[in-house]
Amino acid sequence: MSLKSFKPRTPARRYLTVSAFGGLQRKNRPLRALTKHQTSTAGRNHYGRVTSRFRGGGHKQRYRLIDWKRNKLGVPGRVATVEYDPNRSGRIALIHYADGEKRYILAPDGLRVGDRVVSSRNADIKPGNSLPLRQIPLGTTIHNLELKIGGGAQLVRSAGVAAQLIAKEHDWGQVRLPSGEIRKIHLDCRCTIGQVSNLEHANISYGKAGRSRWLGRRPHNRGVAMNPVDHPMGGGEGRSSGGRHPCSPWGQLAKGLKTRHNKRTDGRIIRSRGAKG
Repeated sequence: MSLKSFKPRTPARRYLTVSAFGGLQRKNRPLRALTKHQTSTAGRNHYGRVTSRFRGGGHKQRYRLIDWKRNKLGVPGRVATVEYDPNRSGRIALIHYADGEKRYILAPDGLRVGDRVVSSRNADIKPGNSLPLRQIPLGTTIHNLELKIGGGAQLVRSAGVAAQLIAKEHDWGQVRLPSGEIRKIHLDCRCTIGQVSNLEHANISYGKAGRSRWLGRRPHNRGVAMNPVDHPMGGGEGRSSGGRHPCSPWGQLAKGLKTRHNKRTDGRIIRSRGAKG
């Protein structure tokens, strides 16, 4: 899917690009039965205190209920529409199953209206089909990957990303994730064949600040532009570069500090995403 640019009739238009939205159906009209209301938190917790800064506003959206588990086993389905979803970067596809049920799934690249998909151990290795890792050949490109058996997809769900199955040993497989991390995942965990759709998402230029506000992103204040009372990097005679490693207002280092604390699953990481070489 290509990007669309505009004639630079205003300064913002000169750099603005948007998705061409070619081949999408049901613009602004999702299947109502598969949506639900969602409330914006604007970065506040249940006490009303800001726990995630620079969030708020944005356009109101209804949440599309996505079938992350793909547990409609053995029932073939037909792709009825490929749609835009404001809650994620990839596209979604509405599937009409042979028994009459309808579900949304994350659309892989290349999936078209009229294509057939199925979730089964014996499914063909083609985009949109869901299988356990045990049934997938080595080297296959996959996405929508489970971490726990039957727990639903948690990994590789953003636009344009894909993982690769590189090894199998006993009941565990080794998967190379988009970050470069190589991780052990149980072979009975399910995934979907192919690469997530909307490959050009990473190349979009917003063009103006207001477009970030539509997404609920408020202006991000730099620490070096603050006073010393507000941020450790603030103050200085004239403009200052900070004088120390980048950090948060509370002194937490912002670049390079390891914050992962999950000893229970440390043994499943074969190669860290931060490893060099």
